[in-house]
Amino acid sequence: MVDKLSGYIETDQCVNACGLQREGVEISFDTFLSSKFTAHLCSSACYQKCPNIVDLFLNLAAGERVSLPSICKNQKEIYQTMYKVLSSDGPAAAPLVAPAPTSF
Repeated sequence: MVDKLSGYIETDQCVNACGLQREGVEISFDTFLSSKFTAHLCSSACYQKCPNIVDLFLNLAAGERVSLPSICKNQKEIYQTMYKVLSSDGPAAAPLVAPAPTSF
C-alpha cells in the first residue's frame, strides 16, 4: 500500500484550504478541539474539494467515535448564531465586571 502512495503529494490549494502545513500535520484528536482548525477543515474549500485530507480526519474522528459531519454541522450552527447576534440589534453585551456594590 505504501508503495502505491509514495510520490503522492496533496495540492498546495488543499493544504492551505484545510489549514494545514506541509512541514507536518498533527494527527491527533486534540486537533478537533481547535475551532480554528475545524473552521478550515469544515469549510467548503476543504470539505468539498479535498477528499483525501477529509477522509484522513473522518477516519481519525471515527476512531474516537466522533462524527466529523456532526462537528462541521455544529461549527456551522455556532457561526450562524454568532453572525445573527453580531449583525442584529440584539441584546447588549453583559458587563465584563460586576458593578461595585453601593454603600448605604
